[in-house]
Amino acid sequence: MQQVLSVPSQLGALLKAARKEAGISQVKLAERLGISQSRISHMELNPGSLSLEQLLAIFGVLGLEMVVGSKRPALAGSKAPSPEW
Repeated sequence: MQQVLSVPSQLGALLKAARKEAGISQVKLAERLGISQSRISHMELNPGSLSLEQLLAIFGVLGLEMVVGSKRPALAGSKAPSPEW
């Protein structure tokens, strides 16, 4: 799986899809991370609540990695999206 994330709201869907692709339930993921199932649900629905440490722990369990790169230059006259924070 390879996906580009541009806004935080895309992260929840990515986590849910990766978890399902790995065949791991919210309960099993929570057990592996030492947290509650309800916290996993909250993270998938509200990914902005995740710390970088939590995100990397989830990625580790799901076999994902984070790669950071530069965006392609914006087209002349286009406006960059404003952050959701």
